[in-house]
Amino acid sequence: MRLTIAICVLLLAGAPAIAQKSRPHHRIGKPIAPQPSTHDCGHNLTLHLSAPEPTQGSLLLLELRSSRQAVTEIKATWDNREIPFWQEPRADEKSPDVWRALLGVDLELKPETYPLTLTAKTESTGEIPCSAAIDVKEGTFATESLKVAPNFVEPNPEQLARAEAERQRLRAIFATITPERLWDGSFHYPLAGVTTGGNFGKRRILNGKAGSPHGGVDFPTLAGTPVYAAQRGRVVLAEPLYFSGNTVVLDHGLGLYTFYAHFESISVQPGDLVDTGALLGKVGATGRVTGPHLHWAATVNRARTNPLQLISLLGTPDQ
Repeated sequence: MRLTIAICVLLLAGAPAIAQKSRPHHRIGKPIAPQPSTHDCGHNLTLHLSAPEPTQGSLLLLELRSSRQAVTEIKATWDNREIPFWQEPRADEKSPDVWRALLGVDLELKPETYPLTLTAKTESTGEIPCSAAIDVKEGTFATESLKVAPNFVEPNPEQLARAEAERQRLRAIFATITPERLWDGSFHYPLAGVTTGGNFGKRRILNGKAGSPHGGVDFPTLAGTPVYAAQRGRVVLAEPLYFSGNTVVLDHGLGLYTFYAHFESISVQPGDLVDTGALLGKVGATGRVTGPHLHWAATVNRARTNPLQLISLLGTPDQ
């Protein structure tokens, strides 16, 4: 059985990791800001996509608008996965009926065109089908070669068994779709005053062995720095894991999870329903790391996506 291993390594003065070379992993030309697209579904329904040609690891916001009739239900499928929609509150009776959904493009999804199929059930017309083609492009990520202590890349059989059990447990968590949208409003950065992070998607070669792509964003900061919930959600995991150390996972509903790793200490317990900005714990260096930092990740319908896009799509980028 192949074990996917992700190791966060923060380069610090005196740390045992030595960067040899960093180079682009993929190149797709000069980056172009994503442009939204609109599809006419007929019967005064329109489907808006925040980016019709997303890259690997990106997040899309879908919006279905009905200008004349109320939509009572939406069923949508993309990449063999159901895409749950939520209904936005209407300002008044004359406002359009608006439904939205998040679509995650996994970090390692094969670049090709994937059809989005959708059926909207309305009060007067019945079921209205709609479709769109989403052309996934190859992402641009860095590759970094590192020399690290052998124990970072050669766990013993007992450690491998523990890591595999934890991986399967996380997969089961992320595959669970809570039908209720628990978040309310904008998403926020998990550290006060810190609005930039890096390493998302980076491929690391450790002692000559290729590792898995880095599935989150790293925020280097001092140990003991408070970590806050990016949005309202339920704590579904709060415990030490082999690779990510002291870890907290929040379920925000509708298949959206945020993941916080390497805590020095944890301040919440499984089952807690926490509000936006609630203290989750403090930054540390637990797990397979060489220095203190916060590893923040987002999973949307089991797809590993850049968590910073939660803020750009559902928040205020200059927070």
